[in-house]
Amino acid sequence: MTAFVDPITRSVVQHRLSSIVAEMGEAMLRTSYSQILNSSRDFSLAICDVQSRLIAQADHIPVHVGALPWATRAAEERFKDVAPGDVILMNDPYHGGSHLPDVTVFVPVFDRGRRLFWTIVRAHQSDIGGATHGAYNPDATEIWQEGLRIPPIKLYEAGKLRDDILDMIALNVRNAHDFRGDLAAMIGAAHLGERRMQKLFAEMSGPIVEAAVEAVLDAAEAQARAVVATWKDGVFYGEAFLDDDGRGNNDIRIAAKVTKRGSDVEVDLSDSDPQVASFVNSSHANMHAAIVMAFAYLIDPDTPKNSGAIRPLKVVAKQGTIVWADPGRPVTLCTNHPSNEIVEAIIKALAASCPDRVMAGWGRRFRIAVKGENPKTGRGFIWHLFHARPGGGASANGDGYSSIGEWNAVGGLKFGSVEVAEARFPLHFRKHEFAPDTGGDGQYRGGLGVALELVFETEKLALGNTAGEGVRYGSAGMLGGEDSTPHRYRLLSEGRSPRELRTKETGIEIRPGDCLDVRSAGGGGYGPPAKRAQAARERDLLQGLVTSAVMVK
Repeated sequence: MTAFVDPITRSVVQHRLSSIVAEMGEAMLRTSYSQILNSSRDFSLAICDVQSRLIAQADHIPVHVGALPWATRAAEERFKDVAPGDVILMNDPYHGGSHLPDVTVFVPVFDRGRRLFWTIVRAHQSDIGGATHGAYNPDATEIWQEGLRIPPIKLYEAGKLRDDILDMIALNVRNAHDFRGDLAAMIGAAHLGERRMQKLFAEMSGPIVEAAVEAVLDAAEAQARAVVATWKDGVFYGEAFLDDDGRGNNDIRIAAKVTKRGSDVEVDLSDSDPQVASFVNSSHANMHAAIVMAFAYLIDPDTPKNSGAIRPLKVVAKQGTIVWADPGRPVTLCTNHPSNEIVEAIIKALAASCPDRVMAGWGRRFRIAVKGENPKTGRGFIWHLFHARPGGGASANGDGYSSIGEWNAVGGLKFGSVEVAEARFPLHFRKHEFAPDTGGDGQYRGGLGVALELVFETEKLALGNTAGEGVRYGSAGMLGGEDSTPHRYRLLSEGRSPRELRTKETGIEIRPGDCLDVRSAGGGGYGPPAKRAQAARERDLLQGLVTSAVMVK
């Protein structure tokens, strides 16, 4: 029999769970080794139960968390003999993962011999092996060229490390020292969550916590349904396009058919374009995460984003399409693209159903990973560009945030300290500032992108790889708002003409003293530009966010 819990107990448990995952995040931030984690915060924390339901999450990277129930399901299906002290590790996109760089740690949580929950950490590794450095391989035509695949495995059994397994994994990544340190931080954060959960059981008892969790899920469902019920019923359509797959296929279409009836929403992506021989395909779990993200962005921000909140949502998709690739296809870019485009297509569709809740498009991801030798230390380095974040989309509530990032992270990814990056790597940030006129015009203006000039202070040739989107398509305007400018990335090298960087390249030669010149995209505008208040235009001009020739009318 399920124990009864009153609303106060339910609220106490809900907030305790939230505080536990938040504390896990603080532990990760303070103990991880690589800048991609301790500066850019490319990690997420969650608690799932043994039914693979998402119970609580910290405010980090939505595309990570939305896929975790599928990863938990894979762990549950693989292991029936889980014991205290076990630690399960996985990253494979075809076993519930998102893409190979996102490694996930699971620690089981027991109460009096009964396994009830998992504390989970998912973190993006700066390298995971494969044919290219930095975990992104634009040349990949199959997943085996993208890196090391890890199905659910036990890294610890009853508290004992399987060091042969850890040695094998670390041997297959290019920066084993950082990988080992980051993995230790992940396991430590998950064990911290385990201890906090056991303390909660001791204070309130396991059955009370279980009952409170059911009440939390039911309350989240009720809150979500109450919001959806206010939207207009109907069948709505939206679409978004990838620039290309890097192999000559342009304008790859993601199509969303959204049916809203009462308090239920069905998202059908079946009409999306076929899969391609490139890393812009999506894994199944990542597709679900993107759909969940779009839905979560439209319900009330105070509603807990757990498995209860998404009960009104039904997903329909077709395997073999760009949003759900067949096993073996490359998918490494998928957490950015087509995730952003899946969200964009759904938001566009629902603009006719809940116009006051949608937002214009957020900027797309265009990353570069550089491998070289640091002359200060004589050691090799791999550096990922997290600076020059694109702008966020505007909404009915106002202008978009500038340099906030992409839809898949909505501000969860940080660009980190310029000074720390310069201290750690042979880099000099000559310029890093808002780029005027990059946000889409509208009643509410899109956030601005960034103008970046980054000089490489190396003494030997370095190599770069790019992975991204958004040089052809800017961030989408919404309900009469205008699209943003697209990205523009150039490599400036003395004695050479400026080199336009494509979004999917390998083996880019970066000479000592070269400068990466970036003008990142802004966010899309919301509503007709004619409705923008003159006072707002004058303020933008005064603050240098726009130029008179472009935006003031």
